[in-house]
Formats: sequence, structure tokens, C-alpha cells
Amino acid sequence: MQMDEVENLGWRMPAEWSQHAATWMVWPHNQALWENTWGVTLAQVQQDFARVANAIARFEPVKMVVDPSALASAIALCGPRIELIPQAVNDSWCRDSGPSFIYHPQHGLAGVSWRFNAWGEKSAHEWDESLARRVLNHLGLVCFGTPLSNEGGAFHVDGEGTLITTESVLLNPNRNPGVTKADIEKVFARWLGIKKTIWLPGDPNYVTGDMTDGHVDGICAFARPGVLLVDATLDHCSVYAQVARENRRVLELATDARGRRFELIELYEASEAVDTGAEAFCASYSNFYIANGAIIMPAYGIAADQVAANVLGQAFPDREIVPVRINHLAHGGGGVHCITQQQPAWPVKG
Repeated sequence: MQMDEVENLGWRMPAEWSQHAATWMVWPHNQALWENTWGVTLAQVQQDFARVANAIARFEPVKMVVDPSALASAIALCGPRIELIPQAVNDSWCRDSGPSFIYHPQHGLAGVSWRFNAWGEKSAHEWDESLARRVLNHLGLVCFGTPLSNEGGAFHVDGEGTLITTESVLLNPNRNPGVTKADIEKVFARWLGIKKTIWLPGDPNYVTGDMTDGHVDGICAFARPGVLLVDATLDHCSVYAQVARENRRVLELATDARGRRFELIELYEASEAVDTGAEAFCASYSNFYIANGAIIMPAYGIAADQVAANVLGQAFPDREIVPVRINHLAHGGGGVHCITQQQPAWPVKG
């Protein structure tokens, strides 16, 4: 649906490849959650987070929110270029609980605090539901609240008016009962400057076991306007294969806000790395993060890592491709993009 007629106050969300002032992350500390729910030791997960943070810190500042109870481990593993910010938190998925940064040509930077309910009340979130507002307060930026239940991993934008999301997340009764696509598109148009929303089915039958219900950042990612890296699988008999085909079919037929059909570049998942004992193992190479001058990509210590790095190198010829091992983080269902949130530089460039 084109949203030219919907009121927009001049606010826009820049694409991830715009210049960053910093990357925000949240340090993992909830031992019971990681070890009892996901079956991986907290110490191993902290090492994965630290590897991601230290890799990003080569290219831009990293601001790490740390629950006061976990400061010692963060100090021990995070390098000197990472700023530690003590704040009470429940979990460690900054992409979802952190703010979505927006900008206005006259008013500068601000942020949107979505109504965060931990992916449909799946875990405790009494602290995380206010994290976006607290981050924006820390920066002295205006915070715009909205009753829409949403997470940062549920949508991608191209900076030119196009947004991609999934029906299985935003239309899920566990988030927004009774809310229509049109209602949601008006929110996106008003606060993110979106003119066209593309709706993928996501994971409508919840066959993957992913607690997010089908976040788009495990399905595809923009390389630039009109070009998408799309998650693909060589295992055509897997439960994910049909999900991937249905999402790809929608993208093949879609056009963006400027009327372009998408160029689709396949990124085959790290199927050899999957731990079948994990409740939901994130094997998606499309869950990478675009940092200043670099692509921080998930790596698993398998041959497919180099194949994915080659594809990303062709898609981003002007950026350094930096693989980071995340096997333990992936065992908990997440990837590099899930744990990072970009703060754009002002004025917005790129």
C-alpha cells in the first residue's frame, strides 16, 4: 500500500548503512534464562557478545548497557573502546528492546520506543520495556512512544520510504490483537517516513520454533535500495525450506516505494553448524550488521562461512567483511543483528 496520503511530520528512519555515531548493545547476564532455557552457558554467550562488540569497536564507538550485577564480567571481556553503561535489564536483545532512531531535517535525532512485550509475553520484561526510553534519556534525545507492539528485528528500512516486515510478528494476537495492516502502516508512515510497507508471511505456522515468531532480520536484509540479501537453504526438505520459499515468492513479486523490483542475492544458511539439540538455532547469515566501513557477519567455524563472506563482499565492495564466531549466541536463537542497534550520526549521511 502506498502511504503518500498519510500524515507525516517529517521524521524518517535512516538505512542501516548511514553513518553511525555508535552501536548500542546489552550485556547478557541472565544465567537462568541462557542455561535453563537455551542450554548454553552464560560465560560462553558473554564471550560471543564480547567478540561482536570488540569487532564493531574497530570501526565505531560501542555503548554497552550492563546490568549492575554483571559489571565485573563486562569489564573483563570488553575492550577499552567499549563504554559500559550500568542500567537494570532483563535480557540482552538490544535490537528489539532498544530504540529505533529517527531524524528530522530541522529537529535532528530522536527515537521511537515501541511497546515491547518480550515477543508476546514470552519472558520477563519489566525492565526491558523501558530500555528504549532510558537510552534516549541518556542521550538527551526526544522519545516518541507508540502503543504498537513491535521490535527492531521485525522490520528493515531502505532509507527511501520502503519497509519490509512480517505478518506473523506484527499481526500476531500476542502483540497487536485487532490491529490491521492499515493501522500499522500509518504508524510507520508517521514516525519512520515510510511510503510503502511490504508484508512477508514470516513464519505463520511457527514451524521454526523461533521465539520472535518470524523476525524479518532472519529472512532478508537490504544491501542498498532495491537490492536484498535473502536467506536460503540447501536442505529442501527442512521445515524452514517452505517458509523460505514463501517469503522469497513475495519479494520476487514486490516493488519498493520507488517502483523498483528487487534484485535478490541468496545467502545460504549455515546448516552444517546447526545444533539439532537447540530449541532454535540461528543459522542465518543474513543476520549481519552494517557498521561504519564494515559488515560484521555471523560465523560458525565451517566452510560455509567463507562462501557467505564472499557473497557479502560482492554485495558490499566498499566495506571490510568481518566474520565473528557466535555459535553459543546462535544456540540461543540469535545472531549479530539481533544484539546490535545503530545510532545514526547527525547530520545523517549515506
